[in-house]
Amino acid sequence: MRVSVIIPTWNEEAYLPVALQQLAACPEVELIVVDGGSTDGTVAAAREVTPYVFVTAPNRAAQMNFGARHATGDVLLFLHADMFLLPGALEEMQRRLIGNGAVGGAFDLQIDARSRFCRFSARAVSRWARLTRLPRGDQGLFVWRQVFELVGGFPELPIFEDVALARRLRRAGRLTFLPSGLVNSARRWRAHGLVKTALVNWWVAFLFALRLPPRQLRRIYDGWFAPRPCCRRPVAPVTRDAAGS
Repeated sequence: MRVSVIIPTWNEEAYLPVALQQLAACPEVELIVVDGGSTDGTVAAAREVTPYVFVTAPNRAAQMNFGARHATGDVLLFLHADMFLLPGALEEMQRRLIGNGAVGGAFDLQIDARSRFCRFSARAVSRWARLTRLPRGDQGLFVWRQVFELVGGFPELPIFEDVALARRLRRAGRLTFLPSGLVNSARRWRAHGLVKTALVNWWVAFLFALRLPPRQLRRIYDGWFAPRPCCRRPVAPVTRDAAGS
């Protein structure tokens, strides 16, 4: 089974090389990086590890859909640039997909921090995701490529495109959850404050569940955290450059 790992990026020069070097050592893995117009050395760093590097308009959902269209693997795994897979995680993911007859799934959330509050927040997110079958993007979403294409990929929303995809997958079949295997950097938690990050995330997620318009949610979120170009309103991805072209 071949796995295509798709990573959307924007100014991730500091974290991306470590993640890519780790993934490059895994057999039967196709690495695809879709950059949203970084102004640092992200694209150059990615090209040192994989030939599948593309530059598109900045929108995370559109970037991931673009990467999926260029993937050849049987399974798609969507990661952030500051995520790190633990040994054996890919093998366990493949066993779960085959053995459980699942259409896709995710890992339980783990944050690279010793803080009790971070561990509590991660457990709460993981339990809620299992209960609702709605995992988040920072849990490492994975899905059979054919199923991803069947459900139409990520809705190109300005926020919560990950949960919107999970809703589609939930309707398509069973989701499986791995208790460990993927670790998130704690950089955003440290940068914005542990309590503030958790409360804002939960509040905006609650408003999303109430079906508030995604653009309004984006404005609320950006009112608390600095906006990122890759999270602006959806735009159609147009390739400007690709490694090897």
